[in-house]
Amino acid sequence: MVAHWAGYADPGYLPFIDDVKPEVAQVGFYGGHFWSLVDTTSYNGYPSNLPMRGHRECGEWFARLNTELHRRGVKVVGHLNVKFLVGDPDSKEGPRGFFKFYRDEWEEKLLGPKPPGDVMDLLEKDKDGKPISQEGYGIGGMHEYWGCLNNPNWQHVLKAWVRYGINQGVDGLIANYFYRHDCHCRYCVTGFRQYLRERFSAAELKRRFSIGNLDTHQFDEIVDWHEPAQSTPLRREMLRFSQMGNKKAFDEVFIKFGKKIKPDLIVAQWDHMGDFNQIIGDERCMLPAELWGRGEDYLWYSTGGVANATDLAAGVMGEATLHARYIRGAFDDKPFTLGKYESVRIRVSIAELAANGGAPMGFYTDFTDPEARKEIVRYYNFLRRNESLYHANLPKSEVLLLYPRLRVHEGDVAAVARFKQLGKRLLDAHVLFDVLPDDRAPRSARARYARVIDPSDVKIGSTNVLNYIPSSLSHFEAPTTVRVSVSRPAMGNEITLHLVNYNREEPADKKATVNGIKNEKPIAAPPSQADLKLDPKVRVQRVEFLTPESEQGRELKFEQDGKRLRVGIPRFLVYGVVRIQLSKQD
Repeated sequence: MVAHWAGYADPGYLPFIDDVKPEVAQVGFYGGHFWSLVDTTSYNGYPSNLPMRGHRECGEWFARLNTELHRRGVKVVGHLNVKFLVGDPDSKEGPRGFFKFYRDEWEEKLLGPKPPGDVMDLLEKDKDGKPISQEGYGIGGMHEYWGCLNNPNWQHVLKAWVRYGINQGVDGLIANYFYRHDCHCRYCVTGFRQYLRERFSAAELKRRFSIGNLDTHQFDEIVDWHEPAQSTPLRREMLRFSQMGNKKAFDEVFIKFGKKIKPDLIVAQWDHMGDFNQIIGDERCMLPAELWGRGEDYLWYSTGGVANATDLAAGVMGEATLHARYIRGAFDDKPFTLGKYESVRIRVSIAELAANGGAPMGFYTDFTDPEARKEIVRYYNFLRRNESLYHANLPKSEVLLLYPRLRVHEGDVAAVARFKQLGKRLLDAHVLFDVLPDDRAPRSARARYARVIDPSDVKIGSTNVLNYIPSSLSHFEAPTTVRVSVSRPAMGNEITLHLVNYNREEPADKKATVNGIKNEKPIAAPPSQADLKLDPKVRVQRVEFLTPESEQGRELKFEQDGKRLRVGIPRFLVYGVVRIQLSKQD
């Protein structure tokens, strides 16, 4: 896929699509920022960079873009900001931004009837009953407000926007700004009381939270994200309530309503993880396992800038390999992608997702830069030529690393730090491992692996974790700057070995901000050796080496000794693929 938040009105965008030939383009705006800003002088700036002013004019422009993308065989997923509003309820000029749209520009032919009541009743409120507001971005000199996802009338507005987007020709919608503040509107207060009532008895409420009478108890806060060091059992219940309410709203608006209008509507959430930030980040961190990703067609997780910069001497690869393996395991191997704010290491970002079951994309890459455009086209063409290796493949790993989600639910983010340390040690040692959250790893799933590593086990630390890995498993003689994974294609009888090389010529000043693919400067990985453990009775017929830098594959010599395959891997620049073709099993 490709995703563009800006720049999509450039004359070179559709020719770029012609060359890259993505299956999905995540582009266009249909939610809060569109309706807040499209009729203002700030229409063409941050955050949406809308191509023209006027909701009718811009809406028609998006419809034409969607038609052009469909002509090219591309499905379109539009962004729908579900709550972040820009405007002023009143000013010298009257209502501005969202509030002017709501009062004067809501067209029932486009959007259906407005929900009943006053516009101010749609917003998140503080404990004094005032709308929560700030001037953080200062867009057009206007304030920012937030609709409340627990408010059914706000859900009515979102449904109108979903219907509008579908009518403009989108194939799917991704919800962004998908979080909750410390809202005390009547829906949040009543909802939180009902949540606690269903989850705890009166005696438990008194014992755990000092709540004597739930019906009359006054909550000083009903928080969402917060600092883990300042977390309490009640605050985590507030966070859980917030995330369950958001998920309920998402299901109501996008799945139940959206898919009723368009049964094949692609629905997703734009969520955030950073460096596995929990409690203070991640829109799903407290969700029960049965709700995590339920009914969603793909996952988008932003890593922010934490997975960009490298410090190779210190062992920092600037990678999101562990993120990808966690999301792949948690989402039952359904499609996902990572939003890395990466404009330099374009090739490694694409390779990283391809090697770990994700949907590679050129997110925020400047296709107007000829060198960047050339490499995106080269790598996407490589993926398309070898689609049989990627489509619906499954990981084939030997070790399972558990993600301590149950510990997070108890407020223990130190367990996540241990998970990251263990994961890095396993990656550096080229251990073939998957990740599953511990609340979605039943005994049957764990039994598929030769060893299960649990970060909650205090005996296992990053310094001794390799002592728990059987010596009979696969091993690789390769630099620590190379990451290794193995998958099984859905079709055919073969194994795919993926190698991603993070080595590069780094800037002299590692803290300096650099942009552009000219600064990627990969340093080729030297020849290496693979000693792969095979399943019983498997016979290898042929081994081939593939890399985006070459249109032709290269047959490799190999040696099979019973259940071991030994093969030398040639030098490669960023991404190397070893295609191991097998004979039919006995």
